[in-house]
Amino acid sequence: MNLNQVTIYSQKPVETVEFFEKLGLRRIVDSLPRYARLECPDGESTLSVNIDENVAPTRSVVLYFECDDLDARVSELKSAGLEFDEDPVDRPWLWRQAYLKDPNGNKICLFHAGNNRKNPPWRVQ
Repeated sequence: MNLNQVTIYSQKPVETVEFFEKLGLRRIVDSLPRYARLECPDGESTLSVNIDENVAPTRSVVLYFECDDLDARVSELKSAGLEFDEDPVDRPWLWRQAYLKDPNGNKICLFHAGNNRKNPPWRVQ
């Protein structure tokens, strides 16, 4: 099994698509303002944005995007006008993480974990 896509329901689909394009995702389907689908620059995962006038941001889901050059990427995104809630910080679970929110208020984590993403020292054998 492989994760195909995640869908974000949004009152601001155009702004949401533009936000994720700034993060580096590429638009592959464009039916805005109703719907768009973007693909990650690495791997096979995609992200869909679907209009919904009655949606509220959720605190129960965080989207994680790994960046090999996290600090440089955060600096570049700040220069492009994106605001971060937390700058890159090394975490005890061996990930370096930074947080921001999409135009809907959903939490986004940019991180670098390398081999520790799937193989931390405490991985179950």
